[in-house]
This record gives sequence, C-alpha cells and structure tokens, in this order.
Amino acid sequence: MNLIIDVGNTYIKLAVFANSELLQKWRCQEEAFFTCLDEVSEAYTNIKNCMISSVGKFSEEEISALKKKFHLIILSKELQLPFVNLYSTPKTLGVDRIALVSAAAHQFPDKNVLVIDAGSCITYDFLNDQNEYLGGAISPGMEMRYKAMHTFTANLPLLNAEAPENLIGNSTSSSMHVGVIQGVINELEGFIERYNENFTNLTVILTGGDAHFLRDSIKNDIFANSNFLLEGLNHLLETNNDSC
Repeated sequence: MNLIIDVGNTYIKLAVFANSELLQKWRCQEEAFFTCLDEVSEAYTNIKNCMISSVGKFSEEEISALKKKFHLIILSKELQLPFVNLYSTPKTLGVDRIALVSAAAHQFPDKNVLVIDAGSCITYDFLNDQNEYLGGAISPGMEMRYKAMHTFTANLPLLNAEAPENLIGNSTSSSMHVGVIQGVINELEGFIERYNENFTNLTVILTGGDAHFLRDSIKNDIFANSNFLLEGLNHLLETNNDSC
C-alpha cells in the first residue's frame, strides 16, 4: 500500500492507494497532521511506501516521522518523470504541476491534454500528443480574488464564494460575486476555446478544491476529477519506487 501526502497552501491531504485504487483520503490543517497520520496508520497497517508533494509548510520533524514509518520519496524535479519537460525554467516548475502532468501522461497517453487546477491559484498545464509538457498559465484563484478586493480597497467586504443568481449584480456583494465567479468561468472557457483552436482532440481535466463549484457552469466538455493530483503522485511513487 502507498500513502500519498499533498501539502498545499491551506490544507494537507493524505490518501491511501492499493496499486492504482484510491482506498480513502483525509484532509487536515498543518497543526493536526500528526493526529491525522496516526489515524491513517491505525486504519491501514500495511502501508510501506510514502510520497510527499509540498508547496506549503511542512517541517523537518514531520518528514523525520514519516521516514521512521515508511520508505519515503519526496517529489522533486530530479525524479524520473513520465513526460518530456520542455518548460524553459524547469527548476521553478511547482511539484504540484509536475504531479498533474504526470497524471495526464499516465491516464491519457498520446493525447493533447489541458489540466486546469482550480485552487489557491488557477493553473493551466498542457501536455501535447507527443508526451511533451509545454507549460501553461497561472492566475489568481477564487478565494484570492475575493481577498484582493477586500485588502486593496477601503470599503469592499471579505466574502465567501457564492454562485450569483443573475448576470447583473444589484448590490455590492452580488456584484462582487458576479465579478469573481463569472470572471473565473469566462477565463476558463476562454482558455479552453483557445486551446481547442490550436490543438485537435483536446482532453480537458478540471481538478482542485474549487472544481466542484465550477464544473456545472462550464459549457465546454471536461472531465472533473478532484483526485487527479493524488493519482499523479501515486503513479510517480510507483514509477520511482524501485530506483529510490
């Protein structure tokens, strides 16, 4: 069994896989990590291997604890990757994006794939049908847009995401909801349309924490998979396990 740990900017996700099958997953904040890890270890005593992908805060103490329990692999650019990386600054490519492209290469071989990860930031990653990663785009996520309007103005409130009822907001709050939510939807559909114009038989994957909020509003054909990054990490662990 494999334990996958995805350390994000807000939450830590833990997932247990048996081969390629996701058995169970957990989500916690950094201060509750050891409690969550104990729960995972008690529920699945046969875990042998572990992979960490971290874009957030994760201490040496936590890494040391994992090394004592499991055969640990930390995701980095030096690992064996299942795609050709043509990013011009490969050392700056986030490990979360590496995991997403790895999942695309594994699950959709010989296809043009656009992976959209709607989280703290919205990332767009493109893998062509020659298994070459070309890059993509990064823009602010929904929560970041709400926080930016509140932080950089004197009077706009801090709101939680809420689907607007109408295209035209008739109050400050409803106008902000239209601006953020419809703005993100227009952005996603615009990117998808441009990629469709340039690449044939495009497969679009929508994942990330806000995917469930956005998927029903997007008119283009997409595959929504909230576990896509975890699946990519598990594939990377299986690929690199023998060589690490």
